[in-house]
Amino acid sequence: MIEMKVAGIALDAVSRSPIILLRDATERRQLPIFIGQDQARAIISALENQAPPRPLTHDLMVNMMDEWNMDLERIIIHSLQDNTFYAILQMRQGETLKEIDARPSDAIAIAIRTKSPIWVMEEVVADASMPVDRDADEAERRAFRDFISNLRPQDFKQGGKSSSPGEFQ
Repeated sequence: MIEMKVAGIALDAVSRSPIILLRDATERRQLPIFIGQDQARAIISALENQAPPRPLTHDLMVNMMDEWNMDLERIIIHSLQDNTFYAILQMRQGETLKEIDARPSDAIAIAIRTKSPIWVMEEVVADASMPVDRDADEAERRAFRDFISNLRPQDFKQGGKSSSPGEFQ
């Protein structure tokens, strides 16, 4: 799993639909997830630490969790099926750990309010993320190709051990 942070909310140029952008710690990969207008408002208000005069749905959930001594340990965006992301809330109450199905947008809105980590499965990042810094990615590819092209068989030799004839060193 890869821990990610909310990088912001953007609007799709064609549909004008909001997109939440999650970014990895190296800031090299970004995961865009289309969300609804209401979820975008809920996430933006949490990012800006705006408290509504009355609790909205995500605030109500956090209040209920507090009242019942439940902690959100993390959210996990675990799969992508037919262009739909799936997430769970990993909740703890005492010694009991529960996983609750949730839309990623709702899970993220609650995670921001509780300062809980956001994790994404590697397969989802591999399938749906986009590079943030294409120049750095290309430089890394060039460096790797240079490294591979300069490898020699003796670079694989292990020092300090004697081996029998025919045994790989």
